[in-house]
Amino acid sequence: MSAPNDLSALNAKLETLIELIGRAVPAAAQNPDWTQADAFVWVPEPGELHAVKKVNRVDITLLCAVSRVRDLLLDNTRRFAQGLPANNALLWGSRGMGKSSLVKAAHAAINQENASTGLKLIEIHREDIESLPGLMAVIRSAPFRFIVFCDDLSFDNDDTSYKSLKAVLEGGIEGRPENVIFYATSNRRHLLPRDMIENERSTAINPAEAVEEKVSLSDRFGLWLGFHKCSQEDYLDMVRGYAGHFELDISPEDLRAQALEWATTRGSRSGRVAYQFIQDLAGRLGKRLP
Repeated sequence: MSAPNDLSALNAKLETLIELIGRAVPAAAQNPDWTQADAFVWVPEPGELHAVKKVNRVDITLLCAVSRVRDLLLDNTRRFAQGLPANNALLWGSRGMGKSSLVKAAHAAINQENASTGLKLIEIHREDIESLPGLMAVIRSAPFRFIVFCDDLSFDNDDTSYKSLKAVLEGGIEGRPENVIFYATSNRRHLLPRDMIENERSTAINPAEAVEEKVSLSDRFGLWLGFHKCSQEDYLDMVRGYAGHFELDISPEDLRAQALEWATTRGSRSGRVAYQFIQDLAGRLGKRLP
């Protein structure tokens, strides 16, 4: 008489097991509707690309004091969009000097030059780097070209996720898909803290090989673009550029004096500080910024 009860209990256990397996094994990532937007954010769980209708960016003409690196990244992006050889790019250096702004602005500028390129921008967050192979699987066969962008990329002690990035960039058996290029920004030229590299050197059996393993990550980026602290005149050029673009009603003398005072109170000069000043000034003038 207990057989039916035993069978019911077994079925219940099987259903529970199937449910647990379903949770552990994520569903296959689905291709999004690429016509929704030109920019997307990668969400590794459940493996989806979320469309970004309005990207937070500035016009590329407003990125002053970085004209050389701007032109280099534009040229590299233009060649990639045209199907020509191009390099992964690492934008490194001082905070607030427009590294991430330049990536987003370059993407928009190339699409404005030729809308038929259909260049897409996909942002992957630093903590999701290990899911890069999953993202590559989604976009490898898509009929578009993609800039995969990671902002503020760096790795700390005991962090091994950089190996996933190395494999995707060039080292894996499949390599980087032809329709994908990788752009990253970082405050560190080698993406790894100095003490991490020195620790590898001091504790490894072969210190040279250990350091080479760490530093070789940045070598996967063929294009290195350095961003350095700006001078006072560069900072004022940024401020004047923003003020003119947004048509702020203020005399050149007052603009200069207030901008310098703002930078002094912040203890630094950068593109970010310049834009923060413009936001404050526009608010005081009762001017809305687009």
